[in-house]
Amino acid sequence: MGILSVFGKHRSLAFELTQREVLGRYRGASFGLLWSLISPFLMLLVYTLAFGFVMKGRWPGSTGSTTDFALILFAGLTVHGFFAECFTRAPQLIVSNTGYVKRVVFPLDILVWSMTFSALFHLLMNMVVLLLLQLAIKGSIPVTAALLPVVVVPLVILTVGVGWMVSSLGVYLRDIGQIAGVIAAAMLFLSSAIVPVESVPESYRIVFELNPLTFIIDQVREVVIWGRLPNWGGLGIYTAIACTVALLGHRMFNKLRVGFADVL
Repeated sequence: MGILSVFGKHRSLAFELTQREVLGRYRGASFGLLWSLISPFLMLLVYTLAFGFVMKGRWPGSTGSTTDFALILFAGLTVHGFFAECFTRAPQLIVSNTGYVKRVVFPLDILVWSMTFSALFHLLMNMVVLLLLQLAIKGSIPVTAALLPVVVVPLVILTVGVGWMVSSLGVYLRDIGQIAGVIAAAMLFLSSAIVPVESVPESYRIVFELNPLTFIIDQVREVVIWGRLPNWGGLGIYTAIACTVALLGHRMFNKLRVGFADVL
């Protein structure tokens, strides 16, 4: 129940922290929150130019057009961006909030939830841009796109669990913060975000399939790009594993938090 307290007695606190993070990112900017929509659109233009026109990339099973390739690529990169943002921020999450550590009554595990919700907001904005472009280019949005939240929720649960683990270990092992970016980059290039798994040699394919981002990226493309139903069995197994990771992560966080104040 401590894991789900963010949806109960601590939901107002989690909302305030998330709002502060989101608004703080755009504070002082002329366009404010509009940048949450402008940024992914500009990012999509860069991907289209680099991978579509310069590198002439094409995705198996698509129409072969540059716009289709850009949308497919964008869907994968935004999913990775969500996880990478949380993973790279987690090592410094507790260290950068020492004021909360010294408050005995403050629920420190809420910080991971607020960090995840903030990244989830930007993932939502990216998906809005993706759906709008899908509508503009193809003239319609697949009905299966309504299942997008069902596909993303298991990844959110997994991200929270990993966030608890990494943020608690980051207090004691500061080197984690130095290698988190490298690991996040490796997860990008060893997933289906950029390279379709089918085009990877059999001997290396297992590495891509074991990447926790590959399955979710493929399922997002199924419901948003291809207009097909997700793999319900795979989602069920993924959710079970994600919940296990979340439980273990929360237990680890609670065991290690007793020493946060002494270390900081």
